[in-house]
Amino acid sequence: MSEAGRSGVNAARSIAEACRMVLLTADPREKAMAARSAARAWRSGRLEHVFDTAMPDRPLRPDRPELLPPNRMPKRGRAGSERARIAMLHALAHIEYVAIDLAFDCAGRFGAALPRDFVDDWIGVGADEAMHFALLDRRLNAMGSFYGAHPAHDGLWETAEKTRDNLTARLALVPMALEARGLDVTPATVARFEAAGDSASARILTRIYTDEIRHVAAGTKWFESWCETVGCIPTETWQALIAQHFLGVVKPPFNDSARHAAGLTLDYYGTLAAAR
Repeated sequence: MSEAGRSGVNAARSIAEACRMVLLTADPREKAMAARSAARAWRSGRLEHVFDTAMPDRPLRPDRPELLPPNRMPKRGRAGSERARIAMLHALAHIEYVAIDLAFDCAGRFGAALPRDFVDDWIGVGADEAMHFALLDRRLNAMGSFYGAHPAHDGLWETAEKTRDNLTARLALVPMALEARGLDVTPATVARFEAAGDSASARILTRIYTDEIRHVAAGTKWFESWCETVGCIPTETWQALIAQHFLGVVKPPFNDSARHAAGLTLDYYGTLAAAR
């Protein structure tokens, strides 16, 4: 099989092979460019809607950042300081780096059982995540840092591993819980960056926030579609999956307006939140 990165994507004939090539690209900037190349190839019709290649159990990772357990991650420092803002941007860049893999893994792993529109949505999400990573990476460089300069944790991909055989759980946990949590906390983060006079970073975070509403909406749409296919009630199924796997992320305060815009209404999370 061809080497990974853009050359691997360009040699791929099927969408599954292109997804695998993105996942097997470790270098962060090359991964982002490979993801965007795969999205262009898919949209242009060059890649066949064929699932002839298995997704790897784990994506390849660069030597840096060092991956630590969440409880060993260093504190980010005093709120509002440049050091703290760099640490926050680095953490967000890592989330976006892993999110590229999550999106392409979702398309390549589960796309065979779903309509072509499913692949359209998740390849589009992956291209967005690649653009988000590139924006954050450039901002870190402008601030005298770089992606890999700080430790990170692998909790996001661990969630993907737990749901590798269950599309319903993947959608419930990743876009509808973890990304939805991002909708809750990002406006306050933007305000802190603005208060510190860092409007350049605040604009990037606002762009990411706007795109993430669409990503949560894609997750909610396909979760509800799958529930309809298998004959289960979406809100009850989501609540059961979250209670089983990830209750800790469903906690106030909630950005109800952004969640509602993404189709994630109080019918989903209100009961769980009230029970805390």
